[in-house]
Amino acid sequence: MGWFKSMVMKILRINPAPESQIITITEPFSYRTNVLRNRLWYRGDPSELDQFYKQSVNDSVGRSRFWAAVPSHGLGIRKIHSGLPAMVADRISDIVVADMDAITLQKDAETATWEEISEDNDFPELLAGAITETLAAGDGAFKVTVDTTVSAYPLIEFYGGDQVEYKRTRGRLQEVIFYSDYTVDSRDYRLVETFGRKYIRYKLMDANGKQVPLTLVPDIADLKDIEYDGDFIMAVPLMIFKSTKWPGRGKSLFDSKADSFDALDEVISQWVDAIRAGRVQKYIPQDLVPRNAETGEPIRPNPFDNQFIKLQGGLAEDAKGQIDMVQPQIMYEAFVASYSSALDMCLQGIISPSTLGIDLKKTDNAEAQREKEKATLYTRGKIVDRLNEVIPELVQTVMKVYDTMQSRTAGEYEASVTFGEYASPDFGSVVEIVGKARTYQIMSIERAVEELYGDTWTDEEKAEEVQRLKDEQGLLEAEDPAVNRDKPPGDSEEDDLE
Repeated sequence: MGWFKSMVMKILRINPAPESQIITITEPFSYRTNVLRNRLWYRGDPSELDQFYKQSVNDSVGRSRFWAAVPSHGLGIRKIHSGLPAMVADRISDIVVADMDAITLQKDAETATWEEISEDNDFPELLAGAITETLAAGDGAFKVTVDTTVSAYPLIEFYGGDQVEYKRTRGRLQEVIFYSDYTVDSRDYRLVETFGRKYIRYKLMDANGKQVPLTLVPDIADLKDIEYDGDFIMAVPLMIFKSTKWPGRGKSLFDSKADSFDALDEVISQWVDAIRAGRVQKYIPQDLVPRNAETGEPIRPNPFDNQFIKLQGGLAEDAKGQIDMVQPQIMYEAFVASYSSALDMCLQGIISPSTLGIDLKKTDNAEAQREKEKATLYTRGKIVDRLNEVIPELVQTVMKVYDTMQSRTAGEYEASVTFGEYASPDFGSVVEIVGKARTYQIMSIERAVEELYGDTWTDEEKAEEVQRLKDEQGLLEAEDPAVNRDKPPGDSEEDDLE
C-alpha cells in the first residue's frame, strides 16, 4: 500500500493561492452621484429617472436595468414609476414627528424661550423635512445662524448630504462645512461655510475652484468671518444609518433598494403595456373602413377611441364582408403575483405594507395586521433613538446661540425630548385586557386606571376616578391599627413617680 499512497501524492498537487493577487473593482457611482440617484428616486419623476440611468451606464449591470433600457427600432416603451420611495420616506417621517410629544429644558423659563424659537422656525415642519431628507440622501446637518434683519431668534436650517461635509479627528467632530450654490451673470459660484468651535469662516469659489471675493455675489457680500465665545459648534449633524461604502457618511434608505424599485416599476410598466396591447382588435374590410363624411377619406385610427386593422376585400365567391373583433387573454393573476413579490422586496426590513395602506392579503385579521407593523416599529425605533441624541444637542446649541445674541455668556442647558407609542392597542382591546386582570384580582384599581388613561388624564382626574370606583364597589379605606401602648405588668404609675 505504500507505493499506492506515494503515487497518489505525486498525482495530486495543491498549490496555495498567491497572496499578491490583485482584484480591481470600480464603483459605479461616486458619493454625490449616489445621493443624486437617491434624490431622483424620492422626486419620482419618470423622465428624470430615465435620463439619469441612461447617462450613468458604465457596466453591463447598469445597462440591464429597466430604467436604462433603450428600445430598438424606435419602438416606444411607456415607463411608469410607482412613487413608492417617496411614499415610504414621507410616511416614516410623519409617524416619527406625530409621535413627538414635547421638548423640555430644566427650567420653565428656558422651556418657554425654546417654544418661542421653535414657533419662529416652525420646528416640527423643519424636523419632518430633515428626517425625510436624511432618509433619502443619507445624512445632513442643522445649521444655526443669526440674522437680526429676518428674526430676533436664531435661525435653524437643514442641509442635505450633498451640501455638507464633516471633518473629524479620531472620530470626534471638529468642523461642519456647508455648501451653497449661486449664479450671477451666468457664472456659477459656491459659498463654503466652515463651522468650527468658536468660529465661522466663509469662502467663495468660482467654477474652476479658485477663491474669489465675496462681493461678486450681492446676496452674501456682507458676510464676514465670525469668532464667538463658547466651546461649541453652531451646527449639528443628523445621521440615522451608517454607510459601509463611505466611512463617516450616512446610508440612504434607498441604497439597498434601488434595484427592487427598478424591478417594481418594470412589473407595473409591463402590466399596463399588456392591458393596452390586450384591447379589443377590430378587423374591418376595406370597404367598411370609417370615412370622413366631407372628404370621403378613411379616418386614421388611434389606439384609444378608433382602433382597427384594415383588411383587403376578397373577390372569392364565399368571401364575407364582416367586422371581426378579437381580444387576447391577459394573465392578470401572474401580474398580480409578480407585483406582490416585487413590492415585498421593496418594503422588506423598512416598513410594513399595512402602514402604507397596502393590503396584499385580503384575509388578514386585525391581529395579523398589527404583527406586520413590527417592521415599521423597528425602523421607527432606530430613528427615535437617534433623534433622542440629536434633538437635545440641537436645542442646547440653539439656546447657546441665543445667549450669544443677547450678549450673554453661553450657558449650560439640559434638554430632553419625549416620544409617544406607535401602533398601541385600541381602547377596546385595553379595556378587555385590564378587565380580565381585574377579574383575576391581579391588578389594583390604581394601576387599572393608569393603564386605561395614561397621559390623556391628569393625576387629579385619575385620583378622582380611582376614588369613584372604590365608592361604587364598596371598598372602604380603614386606618392602620394603632400600636398597643399599654405598659407591661408590674410597671405602674407609682413606680414612675418613684
